[in-house]
Amino acid sequence: MSTLFTFLHHLCAFTLVSALAIEFTLIKQELTLASARRLQTTDLVLGIAAGLLLVIGLSRVFFFEKGPAYYWHSHAFLTKFSLFVIVGLLSIIPTMEFLSWRGAIKAGEVPVWETSRRKHVTMVIHAELAAVVIILLCAAIMARGGWV
Repeated sequence: MSTLFTFLHHLCAFTLVSALAIEFTLIKQELTLASARRLQTTDLVLGIAAGLLLVIGLSRVFFFEKGPAYYWHSHAFLTKFSLFVIVGLLSIIPTMEFLSWRGAIKAGEVPVWETSRRKHVTMVIHAELAAVVIILLCAAIMARGGWV
């Protein structure tokens, strides 16, 4: 069971990172009706992956790995978990933007995306990607039993 949950944890993590990379790529392009739809779909996949990652990760902490006492005293884990929560909170900004396009997309129109809003969403996605890099570093440190 532990192996299955480890696999699912990694699958969700890679899905999340892939979705974030797709969003990063799509926001750099000219916004079209098709790319707006792709951004909404990709953001939904990202949200589902993040939710599953949280549930599966906490299941591993409490039921399948070294136990909560180990993890709650690991600086690497606490940093990794804190950054995950921060990324989750930051992701609300792009999600709200993409959801605000529903009416225009349903009408078959390209959503209006003000330059300032686009820059803000781009900055948030950059910050999310930077946090993911640090999360990966923390995961590597944890795998080696470091920074306890």
